[in-house]
Amino acid sequence: MFPPMLPEVPTVHPRELDPASPVPDGSILLDVREQDEWDAGHAPGAVHIPLSDLPARYGELDADSQVLVMCHSGGRSARATQWLNDAVGFEATNLDGGIVAWQGAGLPVER
Repeated sequence: MFPPMLPEVPTVHPRELDPASPVPDGSILLDVREQDEWDAGHAPGAVHIPLSDLPARYGELDADSQVLVMCHSGGRSARATQWLNDAVGFEATNLDGGIVAWQGAGLPVER
């Protein structure tokens, strides 16, 4: 369903984001982790669509918005980013390091 990850996937590390507003205006933070991972903690305001549900649910996302994609450490989100960009025509960027790097950069997490 999802292609193998290519090195050309647009990527940003959480430490490169503005700590006061890590998700830029007009952007969507998409969390593709499983429900139990989401329940353990997620970024405020994130949209939760597990990777396996993405092909059926990507229409819930605004195609005109920049999409910042996160998972636990960056692997699943890279695959989702590539798929959104190549198969669907979105403008998506992988969040390198996922929620682990997000928390490590001191960005907020809620439960």
